[in-house]
Amino acid sequence: MIDLHTHSSASDGSLSPAQLVENAQQQGLSALALTDHDTIAGIEEAKQEAQKSTLRFIPGIEIEITWEPGEFHLLGLGIYQPGSAFLEALAELAQLRERRNRKIIQRMQEWRISVTYEDIVSLSRGHSIGRPHFASLLVKWGMVKSQEEAFSRYLGRGRPFYVPKEGMEFRRAVQLIKEAGGIAVLAHPMSLYVAWGHLPDMIKNLQAQGLNGIEAWHPTAKVRSCKRLEELGKSLGLCITAGSDFHGETRPDRKLGITAGNIKIDEEVLAAIPALREI
Repeated sequence: MIDLHTHSSASDGSLSPAQLVENAQQQGLSALALTDHDTIAGIEEAKQEAQKSTLRFIPGIEIEITWEPGEFHLLGLGIYQPGSAFLEALAELAQLRERRNRKIIQRMQEWRISVTYEDIVSLSRGHSIGRPHFASLLVKWGMVKSQEEAFSRYLGRGRPFYVPKEGMEFRRAVQLIKEAGGIAVLAHPMSLYVAWGHLPDMIKNLQAQGLNGIEAWHPTAKVRSCKRLEELGKSLGLCITAGSDFHGETRPDRKLGITAGNIKIDEEVLAAIPALREI
């Protein structure tokens, strides 16, 4: 098995980068990509842990792209040479993330909830703060029983504490990923909320702007949709990837090396991606 989409505590996962790699080894994975949200802070720790074993480690990232009305995430796989421009762009995203977090706190305070930014920071253990940390706080304070309930009642789209996330322009993200030695992959395409009738033309347009692949297989999609995405991607000559979008305890339904339909992600997925196979 392999997994090309995972998260650690450097963003919104529950396991440290080293623990994530150790877990992957225990599960028998032969390759793992760490793709934390808008940060590569966990890459070095994960890399060092992977070097203790035969596990092949692929440094990556998941970048938020400006998009409405759905959600557009871009995976960068093979971030081996992040330069100053790449790091500066991530610093900008971190500032946007902090601004969003403070707006969420403001909305919570408008509901007469006595929360401070420091309360959230203490839960993040010094890593990038995201909505799952707010969800954890709501669980801790007894306002909800689970993270899922926190999102469905308070933090999800259209809920009282929801604040849209600002992202990066697509062309810039693609350029930065490629300058860092990676390939640009459209993560979980179904979250774009684009109708099937319009999706092929949209992906063709993204391909013309530098898109290298699509994550056809993701646990939030139905198997028939994944097969349809894979056929579309192959017809366009795009790389096809698959991932679990593993987060650990924050999303216990997602398992390393497992994607839609409880299907194991085979090594052949990685072998079919020349840009990663040759590194």
